[in-house]
This record gives sequence, structure tokens and C-alpha cells, in this order.
Amino acid sequence: MGVATLQNNVDGHRDEVHVGGVLAGFAEGNPPEGAVLFTLTEILPACEDQGLGSRLARFALDDVRAKGVWAIPVGKFIAGYIHKHSEYIDLAKPEVRRAFQG
Repeated sequence: MGVATLQNNVDGHRDEVHVGGVLAGFAEGNPPEGAVLFTLTEILPACEDQGLGSRLARFALDDVRAKGVWAIPVGKFIAGYIHKHSEYIDLAKPEVRRAFQG
């Protein structure tokens, strides 16, 4: 297993994690005005169970925070990550935050 690197693929509308220079997973985020709509997060089967999904979610949400926009997590993984990590609840629009508290 090589070193994991994270990057924002602006043209592909997604954040990616690469291991040893090979794509290991991604979080798709379509950019409506003032937000990032997270639709799908996937870690390739050969790279599962290494914590890459959590690293990718944290990277993507930190990028949302740095851009000063909202996160709209419609995909299960990013929504679940926000639910488990309350430090990211403030990134969800106020009208949907209730779904992440609990």
C-alpha cells in the first residue's frame, strides 16, 4: 500500500484519493450556486477498510468550509460522516441540520 494523497479534481467535480498514484476513491460534488451537492462517495474495493473514505470526506468538507459555501449531502457516506462528526454540521444548510443532530 502506497501513500494516500488527496486532491480536488475541479473539472471532474469531485475530490479524489489516490494511493501510490492510482485512483482509490472519490466523492462527487456538483456545484450549484453557493453549495456543493455531494451525490456519491466511493472507495474502490481493493482500497476499502483503510480509512480512505473518512479521509476523503474530511478533505471534501474542509474544502467546502474553506470556500465558504454550504454542503448538501444527499449521498449516504457524506451524510453519515456529518452525522458522526458534529464539527461539520454547521456546513449543512440550517433547514436540514436537524437531520444530522441526534
